[in-house]
Amino acid sequence: MLDNQLKEKKCIIFGGKTDLWKIDSSSTAKNCKNYIRQIVDTLDLQPNPEKPVVALSIGDPTVYGNLKPSEESVQAVIDVIQEGACNGYAPCVGYEKSREAVADYLSYDGVKFQARDIILCSGCSSSLEIAITALCDERKNHNLLMPRPGFSIYRTLAEAIGVNVKYYNLLPEQNWEIDLAHLESQIDQNTAVIILNNPSNPCGSVYSEEHLRNVLEIAYTHRIPVIADEIYERIVFSGSKFVSTASLNSRIPILICGGLAKRFLAPGWRLGWIAIHDEVGAFDSEIRKALTSLSQRIIGSNTLIQGALPAILQNTPQNFHDNLINILEKHAKLAFEILRNVRGLAPFMPQGTMYMMVEVHFNKFPFKDGLHFVTKLMEEESVFCLPGDCFQLSGFMRIVLTVPEDLLLEACNRISEFCNRHYV
Repeated sequence: MLDNQLKEKKCIIFGGKTDLWKIDSSSTAKNCKNYIRQIVDTLDLQPNPEKPVVALSIGDPTVYGNLKPSEESVQAVIDVIQEGACNGYAPCVGYEKSREAVADYLSYDGVKFQARDIILCSGCSSSLEIAITALCDERKNHNLLMPRPGFSIYRTLAEAIGVNVKYYNLLPEQNWEIDLAHLESQIDQNTAVIILNNPSNPCGSVYSEEHLRNVLEIAYTHRIPVIADEIYERIVFSGSKFVSTASLNSRIPILICGGLAKRFLAPGWRLGWIAIHDEVGAFDSEIRKALTSLSQRIIGSNTLIQGALPAILQNTPQNFHDNLINILEKHAKLAFEILRNVRGLAPFMPQGTMYMMVEVHFNKFPFKDGLHFVTKLMEEESVFCLPGDCFQLSGFMRIVLTVPEDLLLEACNRISEFCNRHYV
């Protein structure tokens, strides 16, 4: 009797509704999409049970354990943990000594950064998020220009805050240089920023000084700032040279994003940075303040890695970096030599980074598109590559060069067998 009375009272109080809760998510959450996951998760990826899977899809260089941080980096972290001085909160923009270390690390080729120019972030993706959010505003109907093909996180971060994304094309036949005419044609009165990724993911391209100057001249003409994603800085092969946008005296205000993930082989340590390069003072009144304010949302990055950062940057020997480049270049040449002789494929030899783009001539195969191709490749050969659709470019696939040499050789041979089997 008492239970029934309570139920009746609840029905009276809540108007007899049985569905009392309906909580909607925010527009930011609804707009946030990981486009690589959206594509990959739609694929029915069933590997051949008779062949071990070789994943040429993951941009984490540490997955297979063959590429590890330097001993000096590991010891620096151990020392900080044992000292116990970095277990608390740091300033939201990072410890002063850590910011000074990054400023020193980035000060070369005539460029001089100071600690005040550095914001420490939780990985390079966090650096990009803060930079994009500081410069782009949904209320102003802003748009962001990014490369095609290009890393999808730029789109993810922009659209999550309601900012439109437009693309400028890269030219595969010209080592993936930017189509300058197309870039300029995409600029309008609402363009807030140009994303420049050099060296490039997914293309492995490394831009010359002349080409970078041409790109920045367009930005200067239209008075558009640049976010330079330089997470792969200095990972370049023989015959190429990395040129930072900061070294070009371009008169363009630039936010340079980087971190430990790639060159120091520590993506999980979540230490990135924004370096403010602004020869004309365009960022002084608002953007520097905005970057500091946005860094306060998560109260700074990992303090243990911040504490170790000066030793990591100063003590990691040059031969560690040279060895990484030698391995990646050797792997790139190995994959290129095999795949260039495969009917229906046209690999593009990278100039740096950890990736290679491979064109797939679908008119020579019984597959309708790149998604179908990589699905069948996984099903028959247990090799997984990301389709170019993940980077807004159909007709290609991206392979990762960081896997051990024997596995890369095995994967490329399986790809060759697969293509020869299905070539028509």
